[in-house]
Amino acid sequence: MASAPANLWVLLGLGLAGILIMTKKLKKNKVVKQDFGAFVLRFQLLPPPQPSPPKAPHPLTGLTFAVSDVFDINGFVTGFGNLDWERTHEAASQTSSVVSALVEGGATCVGKTVVAEMAYSISGENKNYGTPTNPTAPALIPGGSSSGSAVAVAADLVHFSLGTDTDGGVRVPAGYCGVIGFRPSYGAVSHVGIVPVSSSCDTVGWFAKDPIILRRVGHLLLQVPFVVQRNPRSIILADDCFQLVKNSVDRVAPVVIKSTEKLFGRQVLKHENLGDYLDLKVPSLKSFHSKKSNGEVKSSSIRLLANVMELVKRHEFKCNHGEWISSVKPTLDPIIAAQIRERLQISDMEIENFRIIRNEIRVALNSLLKDDGILVIPTIPDPPLKLGGKEILSEDYLSRVFSLLSLATMSGCCQVTVPLGFHGQNPVSVSLVARHGGDRFLLDTVHTMYASLQEQADIIEKSKLSAKVVSQETSAEIAKEKGNQAFKDKQWQKAIGFYTEAIRLSGTNATFYSNRAAAYLELGSFLQAEADSSTAINLDRKVNVN
Repeated sequence: MASAPANLWVLLGLGLAGILIMTKKLKKNKVVKQDFGAFVLRFQLLPPPQPSPPKAPHPLTGLTFAVSDVFDINGFVTGFGNLDWERTHEAASQTSSVVSALVEGGATCVGKTVVAEMAYSISGENKNYGTPTNPTAPALIPGGSSSGSAVAVAADLVHFSLGTDTDGGVRVPAGYCGVIGFRPSYGAVSHVGIVPVSSSCDTVGWFAKDPIILRRVGHLLLQVPFVVQRNPRSIILADDCFQLVKNSVDRVAPVVIKSTEKLFGRQVLKHENLGDYLDLKVPSLKSFHSKKSNGEVKSSSIRLLANVMELVKRHEFKCNHGEWISSVKPTLDPIIAAQIRERLQISDMEIENFRIIRNEIRVALNSLLKDDGILVIPTIPDPPLKLGGKEILSEDYLSRVFSLLSLATMSGCCQVTVPLGFHGQNPVSVSLVARHGGDRFLLDTVHTMYASLQEQADIIEKSKLSAKVVSQETSAEIAKEKGNQAFKDKQWQKAIGFYTEAIRLSGTNATFYSNRAAAYLELGSFLQAEADSSTAINLDRKVNVN
């Protein structure tokens, strides 16, 4: 056994532990009621027995997790979010190495979760298995592609979950469902035993509500050496990226600024126009622009990068699955089918240019951030869309979304989505990016900043609510004064209208009721006058008692 490869030892260990307890295919209507539609398959993979003292217990003991239906589990067909794929593929003969590592580390895997069809869409919708319900906003999309895994954590069904992130598959649903989502540096976590989408963009990511659990999972998966925890020496806000946000921008940047000042001091904060920086540091993007638009329309470097990312994704997806699609002719969502089946003419020279762009942007961001810098960007520019909404087809919407998501995807840098409460009824988040290979530093930074970020988000929300109350009270006083003037002018009905508006804005002010009562008396409306007088007296009593 000692001479066996590590992955084989893990799989044998899991087998000896008798990890497979039960399986149960869930019906669609039952899933929605029981678990927000997050799961497509329930089972248990139990960890091996705890080591005897004085050895330390397994690092993930007591934690449960779920995985997107792109991870192989021995004995089960990996569905890839498509019924034709499930029908035409055999059961996996091995368990994905990353799942095995987590179980061997003490966690219990409890099932597979819904993934967007062929893990291709960022909406998280799936007509084959049903779209998971966003626990924070049930009428809105959960985000994808790893929608089920995000929902499972948001609904407290598991402690953490696994998904894959190609062009936002973990980051987007984390932002939309109000949980933490981590996309590690490209190549940092094994992709063995996972259905690929775009091989040069795919990463394994994970979700959690607790930053401590997020970090524990990260330390096990990343196998990074122990280092003394460091605080960031620079936190850089990408000002032009925040200009892409349509609303809620006043809820994001101020939270990060206040938290940074409190924890690390104002001198750590910096600002950068990222588009201008990339113009200088990623010259290969200019040649891409001239080839695609003949220089007629000026596009920012960030938007050009988004275009490159989507071309790379589509090209590599076709390389991976084009033959299967041609032979099986699967039933696909029309939106996905249109993108997949669109003819692509990409030359070897262009593919080489894509590789150069990747290298240049990685060097550029690594140079900007160094070992101890954090780049702050919005996770997504818009709040979650309505289920079945057409906005997902909007070129402007997709361009702004992918502009933000392309930074980590194309550079291979690590990125984490951090929830910041709500703006109105919609969840709000921010993203922190560290250099390629700076995963442990980023996990430590999230652990350090998380509580402060939540505190500052609460303070800003309460201050806005207070400002709204103050504004309403001011408006109520103005309405009362207009009522008083109308009363002096013996315009009784007009005065009642103004006093009623004042009461609507601030219904706990006894004066408003007593003034309206006086106007009612002038009109001979004695019942209404008596009712307002009684209300005014009761309000005065409450004030005196308090």
